[in-house]
Amino acid sequence: MPSPFPGMDPYLEDPAFWPDFHLTFLGCWREAIADVLPEPYEARLDETVHFVQMPGEIIKLMYPDVAVSRGRKSPRRTPRRGGGTAVLKPKVIPHQILQEVRQGRIEILHRPDRSLVAVLEMLSPANKVGDGFADFCSERQAILQKKTHLVELDLLLGGRRLPLSEPLPAGEYYVLLSRANKRPECEVYSWILRQRLPIVPIPLKAPDHDVFVDLQAVFRQTYQRGRYARSLRYGQAPRAPLGEKDRRWAMEQKPG
Repeated sequence: MPSPFPGMDPYLEDPAFWPDFHLTFLGCWREAIADVLPEPYEARLDETVHFVQMPGEIIKLMYPDVAVSRGRKSPRRTPRRGGGTAVLKPKVIPHQILQEVRQGRIEILHRPDRSLVAVLEMLSPANKVGDGFADFCSERQAILQKKTHLVELDLLLGGRRLPLSEPLPAGEYYVLLSRANKRPECEVYSWILRQRLPIVPIPLKAPDHDVFVDLQAVFRQTYQRGRYARSLRYGQAPRAPLGEKDRRWAMEQKPG
């Protein structure tokens, strides 16, 4: 059963479903790219691991004070000069809890040496808040310093947007395409919730031409493979941060 939305489904932004959707989408996107890649290119899935501080969550480890219960009052003893041990009261300090975040991505490689031509990233919630956002931006800068194309897909309404030297155009979802031979220029594709996902170019090694992938077709395949229609809580308010008008419209959309 297809999604009831013309493009991205905001109900998939629910943390209960996003990790599965994210991985499934990457796999379908990789397949779509592999189908149109000429020889001698290949598309491969890769994964990076980061440890970031959990945003908005404070975990306290409480240690009890040292106490002694007495049945009756004992006479107070005076410590001997030069001896005795003081009973200390500890200061309670929360641990810094780090969460392991695994970030999948697609790499376009050129044979025979399998040199890296392009990196395709799909943002996750952990990339858009707190330490995860800073780590993602740092890794992003490292890629931008190389002769490697970078494609970044943001299908999340929540969290911070990736920084550029100028404000992003109006939109709710984005693809940022940075060609290695045209930096610092960045091609920005933007669209809104009520629009289909676009067809986007994937740059290759010169003099080869771009290949094009229909992200709406990738989403459609992802949605069907994940069988989300029978699990998402349609009719209830979505977890994605929508305006009131879009929230009411989203709640009216029903599969089938």
